Amino acid sequence: MSSDGSPYARFQRALKTGNLMIIRGAAKDLPRVDLGDALCVCMAIRAAEPERFERAALRWLARFAAERAGTVGEVHEAAAALNAIPADPEGALVALQRLCR
Repeated sequence: MSSDGSPYARFQRALKTGNLMIIRGAAKDLPRVDLGDALCVCMAIRAAEPERFERAALRWLARFAAERAGTVGEVHEAAAALNAIPADPEGALVALQRLCR
């Protein structure tokens, strides 16, 4: 570990920058990016590369369905929240973060 902290601490700092090159570089040092952090990466993609957001959101939704969802209704709720991001990004993010817990 360097004086910059753990790989996860560096990843968290990278997320705060919003710079996808830095985020992707820091993510490579992690054994795994958890679902909540992957959602933050999706939001960074939306901000920096909006043309890539739809694909990133679909990948996140597939992960959510496989790892966390207990019902089809939860998958539907997550999909609806992702779809609502353009109109209400803050509300959608709150709903998605709640589902990640």
